[in-house]
Amino acid sequence: MRRSQCEVKEKDKIEEVLGRCRIGRLATTGTDGYPYVTPLNYVYWNGAVYFHCARMGEKLDNIAADPRVCFEVDIPLAYKGTDCDPESPACNVHQFYHSVIIRGRAEVVDDPGEKVAALNALMAAHEGTPGFSRITAADPEVAACHVVAVRIERMTGKSDLAQKKNAVDKERIRSYLEKRGLAGDLEAAGLIR
Repeated sequence: MRRSQCEVKEKDKIEEVLGRCRIGRLATTGTDGYPYVTPLNYVYWNGAVYFHCARMGEKLDNIAADPRVCFEVDIPLAYKGTDCDPESPACNVHQFYHSVIIRGRAEVVDDPGEKVAALNALMAAHEGTPGFSRITAADPEVAACHVVAVRIERMTGKSDLAQKKNAVDKERIRSYLEKRGLAGDLEAAGLIR
């Protein structure tokens, strides 16, 4: 990682970002050689990324041809606009964020027990309440969809929170974000140290 000061090495912090996000982006290589990116609902569960999809489609064709994939999630925090420091050039605007990039191999889950458990984990992650109807192998929807697991080979996290700035600049940015108070500003201000 070029900006090593932004690298997140703690697995629990990387997993926290994966748990907070609802949409991830899966990159496969198309049969024409071009990258193909698909936004999708997912769950990080049992050390892998799982998602469900139709039983046919470009994403599955790409995985069948080359199972190597990249998966990305991000949490945009605050945007530091030109009004933070009007004397600075416009190119000094900046987005603070958390992100995770996963490289691994995708495979359709054939094991019925793993498939049902992954679907229930996906439901639990997105429903946010334990009261949803549990999925069973007998449900017709289980046979009508595929569950794909991304088996992780490499996972990196990044949090861009003004790490390269000096204490005076960090305080100015924190004050700016706290005063402005837009979505993500207070969280970012609290994390900039």
